[in-house]
Amino acid sequence: MNERGVDNCRTLARRQVIPAELDRVFPFFQSPANLALITPPSLAFRVIPPPPIAMKQGQVIDYTIRLAGLPMAWRSLISTYEPPFCFVDEQLKGPYARWRHTHMFEACAEGTIVSDEVVYALPASLPPLAERVVHAAYVRPNLEKIFDYRAKFFADFFAGQDMQWRAGLATVQAAREIES
Repeated sequence: MNERGVDNCRTLARRQVIPAELDRVFPFFQSPANLALITPPSLAFRVIPPPPIAMKQGQVIDYTIRLAGLPMAWRSLISTYEPPFCFVDEQLKGPYARWRHTHMFEACAEGTIVSDEVVYALPASLPPLAERVVHAAYVRPNLEKIFDYRAKFFADFFAGQDMQWRAGLATVQAAREIES
């Protein structure tokens, strides 16, 4: 059991070298307005209220996502904010019993190393066998897809292909406005 009394915590860790300087990379990551860019369109991610939101320790960010097609409210707290090296968002309300996402940034010769560590746990209301099945069949594969999407976005965006992504985002935003 962890410090919050949650059993069965799991960790997802990713590391990527982005071919851009830290002073270009960190501002992109710290802006809640960019969360929709780095989230697969199928999740219909929306920050509420719409940005601008100042990133700082103690900041609470509300947003909605769609999981399995169902709308879900999510509230995060920025529990740690140490620009330009690190920030941590923790779920206060949402689908997980625990969600703690640590974002770390380090300058390197090739640009910036971006490391993500997500410690998460599914709701305790699931019986252990059901929790393992849901995690293996749905949760982990979907988290991997989200982080794969993010990795591709970062590689393209910071390699100078950001105009293609912006055009794609405008299309996604227009489609979301029509749905609303």
